Amino acid sequence: MNAGFDIDVLVVGLGPAGAAAAAEAARGGARVIAIDRRAVAGLPVQCAEFVPMMLGADLAAVASARVQDIDVMQTYVGSDAPDVTPDFRGHMIDRAAFDQALVRAAEAAGADCRFGCVLRSIVPDGTVTLADGTTLRPRLLIGADGPRSLVGRAVGMPNTALVETRQITVDLKRPHTGTDIFLRAEIAGGYGWLFPKGAVCNLGLGVIPTQKALLKPLLSELHMELVAEGRVGTRIHATTGGLIPVSGIAGLAATLGATTVLLTGDAAGLTNPVTGAGINPAVLSGRMAGQAAAALIGGDAAAAEDYAEEAHDLFAPSLALALKRRRELLDTYTGGQRPGASALRRGWIAYPDYWTKAEGAHRAPAPTTEAREPA
Repeated sequence: MNAGFDIDVLVVGLGPAGAAAAAEAARGGARVIAIDRRAVAGLPVQCAEFVPMMLGADLAAVASARVQDIDVMQTYVGSDAPDVTPDFRGHMIDRAAFDQALVRAAEAAGADCRFGCVLRSIVPDGTVTLADGTTLRPRLLIGADGPRSLVGRAVGMPNTALVETRQITVDLKRPHTGTDIFLRAEIAGGYGWLFPKGAVCNLGLGVIPTQKALLKPLLSELHMELVAEGRVGTRIHATTGGLIPVSGIAGLAATLGATTVLLTGDAAGLTNPVTGAGINPAVLSGRMAGQAAAALIGGDAAAAEDYAEEAHDLFAPSLALALKRRRELLDTYTGGQRPGASALRRGWIAYPDYWTKAEGAHRAPAPTTEAREPA
């Protein structure tokens, strides 16, 4: 370890991105400390808890947290009958168990994982101060601390657009193996969902921040509709909510003095701006960042730039399309108008129009590796 640094790698956040990063960096021989402000990994749960099949096939944590399989997606546009997307496969998981399994793997790899550990500040030379007064100067800092990442803000790469969500857990009256999507003009900048978990289901909504006051009544309305249809029960077992970044890639690599900084998962803006899907990119980018961290500590000076380039190439195309469709849909609200069924369909992944390549489409700009001034 270079003189002046008291730790190789500091990971901020121990969700899927941070735990994956900590595990890979530790496996690569780096001395890793990973911190999280929460008292227990994965709690409180702020997630709809669906993961795609490709992640389940590659990660032991999915098997340990799996609740049930998903094989179809049903999309309800307004009051129309559902449009069915067959062979839409994945798993519903217990997100807390999933996160805890990833943390155990990081610890088994040699990472020092600390909970109830709050980041207070990061100064321009890369020194991190914790709430208890402890200071750490890492050779490499990984920001995996969510949509409002303090690490991202420290390097001038914050997420600039967010969606507000609210979710309840209710009884499921009959077995269901599909993810149900509700597209309605009144759900501005988001959608409703019903994701089954055995005997219960996660029922939720996401909207743009200016419509946050409508979250509770809109979700209550959807809940009562499904109660009337005999699909779900009236009892609410749990309520949660959170933020989803929807502005695309905020940044991937930067520097603070001599400290290299990498951003992953939600902190990097890798969540899909249309679907809100973030677990898969969190795990993948976390792994990549951890491997880059170990390589940099091992003497590869280009490791951070390589991470930024590889992550950009992997995630940017789908994010760019999602951003385009999201902006098109939001533009239909201009002047008090509301989108019709065709616009709602074009803005959702189940429909061919979503995937139609527009003329003049171009590759998204590559992320800078230099820190920007905070907005």
